[in-house]
Amino acid sequence: MIPPFPVYLFDLDGTLLDSAEDICGAVRQVLDAADCGPVSYEFLKSYIGRHLLDLFTDIFPRYTPERIDALIQQYRTFYAARGHTLTRMYPGVTETLEALGGRKAIATTKGTPTTRLILEQFGLSRYFDHVQGTDGFPCKPAPDVILNALSALGGKPEDCLMVGDSAADMEAGRRAGVKICAVRYGYGKLADLARFEPDYWVEDLRELCSTSP
Repeated sequence: MIPPFPVYLFDLDGTLLDSAEDICGAVRQVLDAADCGPVSYEFLKSYIGRHLLDLFTDIFPRYTPERIDALIQQYRTFYAARGHTLTRMYPGVTETLEALGGRKAIATTKGTPTTRLILEQFGLSRYFDHVQGTDGFPCKPAPDVILNALSALGGKPEDCLMVGDSAADMEAGRRAGVKICAVRYGYGKLADLARFEPDYWVEDLRELCSTSP
């Protein structure tokens, strides 16, 4: 049983939205343009939730920072042009966000402007009191995006539940001092999430509101 919390923070990709096809598709467009050899879909999906810098540096270890940055900018162009046409909401997202009490925010590795556009496209903006992307500060597993979201909501770590699908979400939550909830249906490997001993696990997001008023 998961008790109600005054503050809920949600990761986006792999937690609220199944966006792997669009994210990995845009990455593959970048790799094709760079004449990169084959890279598996599962490999690309394993980086969702981490900064693109990590992915492109691992694939192109000899590239200069300038070339890596150019790849990131190219990805962003390809990703936006796809229009999120292959992205879908996970079951129970709207029902959960409607039923949950407390204040709610997004805490994602995406930039805030992109995140706002995606939430608007999928009709989710109205459920959130704040949208916190990773804008000019360290990304998860650093706790900065969680701490910034909490600050914007006027919340305290002990009042907050962070919900995510990746080890980076879990580590960021632990480092921020909030409770953490791991979803089993996302992109993260369960063994990696388990290393951080989540306070709660859910198979379906609707389990979050089963005991809420």
